[in-house]
Amino acid sequence: MADQDDGEQDIGRVKTPRGEQVLGIVLRKEGGGKYRVYCTDGNKRICRIPGSKKRGLWVKRDSVVLIEPWDIQGDEKGDIVESYSQAQTEWLEDRDYLDEISEFL
Repeated sequence: MADQDDGEQDIGRVKTPRGEQVLGIVLRKEGGGKYRVYCTDGNKRICRIPGSKKRGLWVKRDSVVLIEPWDIQGDEKGDIVESYSQAQTEWLEDRDYLDEISEFL
């Protein structure tokens, strides 16, 4: 199986935004399992980790995350569906996915 990592062995496959999804960076933890996230579309959202992913995702301040905006209040709220490692963040940065939030990196 071929990876999209161009020779870097430790990254594997990196999820990129599809459809309504946007990338963001965690500004701070709000409490109650919610996070304040600044997204690449210019919105600050209150985001949560859905129950099915709660045990599998580790999110901390300055983490780059993939956000699925809600259907209702999508400019203000969303779900965190993926958290990226440092190597994956660098991969996204090299391919200009993080241009809008580069000031926070």
